[in-house]
Amino acid sequence: MIDSAAHPRPSPYRVEDHLRQILKLLEKHRLVETLVDRDRASPRHELIESLVHRQHLVELQLKLRSLHPADIAYILEALPLEDRLLVWRQMPDDQGGEVLLEVSDAVRDSLIEVLDRPALVKMLSQLDADDLADLAEAITEDVLAEVLQTLNARDRDWLQTTLAYPEDQVGHRMSQDILTVRESQRVEQVLWLLRGREELPPNTDCLFVVDARHLFKGVLPLPALLLNDPQKHIAELMITNPVLFGPTDNADEAARAFERYDLISAPVINDRGKLVGRLTVDEVMDYIREESEEDVLNMAGLRGDEDLFAPIWDSARNRWLWLGVNLCTAFIASRAIGLFENAIAQIVALATLMPIIAGIGGNSGNQTTALVVRGLALGEITPENTWHLVFKELGVGLLNGLVWGVTVGLFAYLLYWNLPLGEVMAAAMVLNLLLAALMGVAIPLTLHHLGRDPAMGSSVLLTFITDGMGFFIFLGLATVFLL
Repeated sequence: MIDSAAHPRPSPYRVEDHLRQILKLLEKHRLVETLVDRDRASPRHELIESLVHRQHLVELQLKLRSLHPADIAYILEALPLEDRLLVWRQMPDDQGGEVLLEVSDAVRDSLIEVLDRPALVKMLSQLDADDLADLAEAITEDVLAEVLQTLNARDRDWLQTTLAYPEDQVGHRMSQDILTVRESQRVEQVLWLLRGREELPPNTDCLFVVDARHLFKGVLPLPALLLNDPQKHIAELMITNPVLFGPTDNADEAARAFERYDLISAPVINDRGKLVGRLTVDEVMDYIREESEEDVLNMAGLRGDEDLFAPIWDSARNRWLWLGVNLCTAFIASRAIGLFENAIAQIVALATLMPIIAGIGGNSGNQTTALVVRGLALGEITPENTWHLVFKELGVGLLNGLVWGVTVGLFAYLLYWNLPLGEVMAAAMVLNLLLAALMGVAIPLTLHHLGRDPAMGSSVLLTFITDGMGFFIFLGLATVFLL
C-alpha cells in the first residue's frame, strides 16, 4: 500500500513518456561509455570514465526520484534485463521497497536476486507491516526474520497474524490502519480527535464503531460526520448493517462484493464479533489484477508469471509442460487422421478441407470457455443453473453450426462442384460446433469441481478435443457417405 502523500504527484506526462526518457538516458550512457573506451590510450582515461559514468548515473537517479513507484515499476518491467538492473541499482533507498510492491512477481524475483542481504533488509525495513505481508513470499525466511526484528511488537504481531492466512483469504490482505470511535461519543469529539492526527489512513471513507471490548457495532460514514449537528451522538448516525467480511472469507467473493456495492473500505470481523482489520479498495484492485493476469497466462498454458525479458532458458522451461501435453494431443489427433488414410488418398479434397472444421470448432469452443471461466470467477455459475447454461450453449452451437455449416458446405460445393462433399462439410461443422460448445462448458466446470484453476490449460485441452474429434467426424462422415 503506497502512501501517495509521501511521493510527488505524477507529472502530466504519460508513463510511456517517462519510459522513453529513461531509454534515451540509457542510450546516451552506453554511447558515451563506448567513446570513452575507445580512448584508453589517454593518461586521464580512468578519470574521464569515472566522471562521465557518474554524471549520467546522477541524471538517471534524479529522474527516478521524480517518478512515482508505480511508474518506476512499469519502466523496469519494460526494460531488458541488463538495462533493468542498471536502473534498479540507481534506485533511491527510500523508494526501492515500494517499487518491489508494484512490479510483477517474476520481475520482483530478478530484482531481489541482485541485492545483497544488508541492502535488502534495509530496503524492506522501511515498509510497514501491511506491505511486508505482500512481499513475504518473495524473500527467504532468514531475511524475513531479520526484517521482523526491525518492527515494533505491534507490527510484528500483525505481520505474523496476516501471514498465517492463505493468499486467497481476506485475512492475508486486510490492513491494520483502522480508525475507531464509540457509540457514546458526540460528533464534535470525533472531529476533535481527527484534527489531532497528522493524516488519515489511505482510502478512509468511514470510521468503525466499537464498544469497550472492541466488538464491532457499525460504521460511521465521513459525510454523516461532517454534515450533522456537532452535538449528535455517533449511535444516532452510524450504519448498523454494513457489508463486512471475516478473515477466512474468500478474496474472490470479497472482490465481487467491492465491485457490486462500490465499496472503498470494509470492516473485517472475527467469529467472536471483534474488529480485527480493514479491507480497502486498493488491495482488492491489486488482487483482481494479479488474478486476471494469472488467468490469461493459464489459459495459454503458461504455468505462472513470466518476465517478458526473462532468460531464454527460464522462459522455455515455463512453457514445457503444456507444450508437452499439446505434443501428445497432436500425436493423438494425427492418429485420428491416420485411420482414414484410404479415404484421403481417394478424395484429396478432404485433406484441404478438414482444417476448416477443426479451426472453427476450436475458436467457437474457446469463446464458450472464456465465458464460463468469467462466470465462475464472478460466482454467477451455480449448481442450480449449470444445466441451463449447458443447454443454452448447445443451442448456440447448433445455431452457429447450421449457419456456418451451410456457408462452408456451399463453399466446398462451389470449389469442387461436389454436392455430397458440401453436405458432409455442413454436417461435420454442425456436429463439431455442438461438441465444442459442450466441451467449452465441461472442461472449466470439471477443473473447478476438482479444485483446480478453471483457466489452467483449458484452451489447450479444448483445442485437442475439437481438432481430434473434428478430424474424426469429418473424415468418418466422408468415409460413410462419399466412398
